[in-house]
Amino acid sequence: MKETSSEPCRVVVLSGPSGSGKTTIVGRILSDASVPIEMAVSATTRPPRDNEIHGKHYYFMSSDEFEKSRISGEFVECAEVHRSGYWYGTLKSEVDRIQNSGRWVLLEIDVEGALNLMQIYPEAVSLFLKTPSADEYESRLRGRGTESEEVIQRRLRTAAEELKSADKYRYQMINDDLDRAVQEICTSLESR
Repeated sequence: MKETSSEPCRVVVLSGPSGSGKTTIVGRILSDASVPIEMAVSATTRPPRDNEIHGKHYYFMSSDEFEKSRISGEFVECAEVHRSGYWYGTLKSEVDRIQNSGRWVLLEIDVEGALNLMQIYPEAVSLFLKTPSADEYESRLRGRGTESEEVIQRRLRTAAEELKSADKYRYQMINDDLDRAVQEICTSLESR
């Protein structure tokens, strides 16, 4: 699926290591951007958590359903994330639904998925979010108090690998000032 030349590319891809502040930035983009923008709901094989709703937080799929969709080319990107055994991906139908409504599509996805998606949408606004220092990732992950030591170490290894791909994004942002980071992102969208 390629974007048509008559329509501007209205895809925003946000990636960055765990602890870089992606979730906070996404919330602010959705509330502060002057352009109409909607978060794409990802599909996953991970079981839903107690507060999660199918179609709102994720499209929850069985491993078999996900694999059939993957083989039939229904995803613009998909991957097993953090070597967790769970797959995540963005359905083409989700991107089409948002674009057909005249809105920008916002995707918060891992580096592997983002690089695949940028091949399909080379004009996408791609943003790589970093913390001010490497130590900050670990501090933020530990501050959450939600992951085991094994998960923290796995995420830190993944972060080190993801940082190697930062230069493949159109923009790199250091999340040391939330208001400034959000303003820069919103301004870049408004100028397109």
